[in-house]
Amino acid sequence: MINQGETLKTYIITGMDCAGCAREVETGVARLEGVRSVQVDFATSKMHLEGSVPFDILQARVSALGKNIQAETDTHVESVAVTRGEIVGFWDYLLTRHETRLALVGGAVVLITFILASLLALPESILGAAYTFGMGITLLPIARSGINTLRINREFNINLLMSIAGIGAIWIGEYLEGATVIFLFALGEALEGYTADRARDSIRSLMSLKPTQAVRLRAGTEEIIHVSALEVGDVLLVKPGENIPMDGIILTGTSGVDQAPITGESVPVIKEGGDDVFAGTINGDGVLTIRVTRLAADNTISRIIKLVEEAQSVRAPSQRVIDGFAKWYTPAVVVIAALVAVVPPLILNQPFYDTPSEHGWLYRALAMLIIACPCALVISGPVTVISAITAAARRGVLIKGGAFLEALGTVNAFAFDKTGTLTEGKPIVTEWRSLECKNGDPCESCDDILALASAVERRTTHPLAQAVVNAATERQLHDIYPAAESVVLLAGRGVQGRVNGSLVTVGSHRLFSETFPHDEAVFEAINGVEAQGRTTMIVAEADRIRGYIALADTARSSSRSVVHDLTLLGLPTVILTGDNATVAQRIGEQLGVTDVRSELLPQHKVDAVHELITRYKSVAMVGDGINDTPSLAAATVGIAMGGAGSPQALETADIALMADDLTALPFAVRLSRFARRLIYQNVALSFGMKTIFLVLAFFGFTSLWVAILADVGMSLLVTLNGMRPLAFDQGE
Repeated sequence: MINQGETLKTYIITGMDCAGCAREVETGVARLEGVRSVQVDFATSKMHLEGSVPFDILQARVSALGKNIQAETDTHVESVAVTRGEIVGFWDYLLTRHETRLALVGGAVVLITFILASLLALPESILGAAYTFGMGITLLPIARSGINTLRINREFNINLLMSIAGIGAIWIGEYLEGATVIFLFALGEALEGYTADRARDSIRSLMSLKPTQAVRLRAGTEEIIHVSALEVGDVLLVKPGENIPMDGIILTGTSGVDQAPITGESVPVIKEGGDDVFAGTINGDGVLTIRVTRLAADNTISRIIKLVEEAQSVRAPSQRVIDGFAKWYTPAVVVIAALVAVVPPLILNQPFYDTPSEHGWLYRALAMLIIACPCALVISGPVTVISAITAAARRGVLIKGGAFLEALGTVNAFAFDKTGTLTEGKPIVTEWRSLECKNGDPCESCDDILALASAVERRTTHPLAQAVVNAATERQLHDIYPAAESVVLLAGRGVQGRVNGSLVTVGSHRLFSETFPHDEAVFEAINGVEAQGRTTMIVAEADRIRGYIALADTARSSSRSVVHDLTLLGLPTVILTGDNATVAQRIGEQLGVTDVRSELLPQHKVDAVHELITRYKSVAMVGDGINDTPSLAAATVGIAMGGAGSPQALETADIALMADDLTALPFAVRLSRFARRLIYQNVALSFGMKTIFLVLAFFGFTSLWVAILADVGMSLLVTLNGMRPLAFDQGE
């Protein structure tokens, strides 16, 4: 709860080159008086702060830590996205950084001094002073950040280590080498920032899809208006080739709409009057008028961007381990380096300074300090998570955090809801019969059964209920009875309501077998219908069974291939459904699923998921995101269908398939496995390289500038490796 006078604000933090920088800012700001909570997201460069702190105090604290802060506004965020997106080269990027501009000046001083020294016989004192001056220009912001981090956060950071190393090199007379090391470090930090910024461009590419203007129709005239000024109910005109600016419903016109930016669908979808459209999609060759159904802040593209940003700030389990390790790793290396510098000279009578034949132990300790930089290790996870989540979003798979990305890669089995997930979810009524009907053909009494069921089912949203309502409407039976009152859902079994004062029950075979007296001949007839692979709904008035309605649903065309692909990935599949056993088994046979569990109430689905987790350790559940919410929550990873059209699906599941496209599942599994491999590769490379160079430094086999080149090179390598999911090929 936020206290009176306190607010939750968002700021833009610039100058963060790795995830460790974000943690430093977070720690430093958290120590300010008035801050209740603060979170800094390296992926989005945003700081979310709860509390009451004057901006000038915030700015002073962030600046002391070597970063910059700006207040976030909608206009500012858009301008940041555009401006950064226009950075076309590394040198352009360098000139935007104050510390890098200083480094270029300092590097120029060192280079000019080196050239003059090669041409002229300059005194050693002048060379030393010139190299020290050049290094000092470069070192100034680095040392300031390192000292302030120690003073404010009580932590050693890489800037402090490099400052000690640079000053130590001057102390032992390695002027040129010390100046070169500091210059290479500053250049390396800029390179890290540049590559990290390129990874963040994946988020900005989503933000660029967000339309800013629309053409509103009002009183017969057209007016161009910013989307933030639009209201629900406004009518918009969208011409061929234009972006659809808002979520809405088509009033007039027919066109093919490219939904790839939202759902990942590769071909345009034909849309006509009454169909939903989403902001950020692209109109084809038709003219559309659209009624706005959501405000700009609540439309589909805005929700996707918000969730992707939030997802990239949710640390994966591996990242939490790495962050915990890095927190004590750097201080530990400082202590070890100090011991390396002091112990051998004191105890073993080894040289403290360099000798003509070997490096002294102080030099070796300084090299170890340089190698101790944890940047490559810390950045190994976040860049991979950023890239993988964005790559998935481009394919219409919204993964809501690094934890879920990693979890999907560890899943050992998939459980599926049937209706609306493996099947089209659009069943149709194929037969309706009254027990009073004698000749076997639909009669007035049969139509009365359909009308009575429609009166109850029109109060619910289940696909089977909609099928009954549609069938009654087509036969003009919809208005025979008024809509039912006092409607009660019988979870997973049916629905009850009062129609003209009579209690009407529409439910499953199982419900009636358990609670209604019945003639066995009635159920034998129903069993015969279900044996044909159809679902039945029995209709009763008061305590008397009046008849039944049969419905059929077809499997999605992609379901069988998806089950096959998951099987090839070593992932067994299970169907969990509330439908009757015969129908469920028939669908399972069509799709190649052998483990089919039917007639399950919602709580039974949860029990089934728990049993599967006991057997397989890690299980994904795929459902419609609303009716299956309990089982989605119980699974290791909950995957909802229909994220683009259902706000509930976006909120309830860990992963949402934006286009109801099951074929995205094998892709998502392969992508998550690929991302996990990259994280492990990066950690192994970073830790392995540091170990090798620490050993080389200890035995005096490496120089300061080689150590810094190795450190910078490794940081760049793991960053570029972590960006590979952006170009992920399913064959990898």
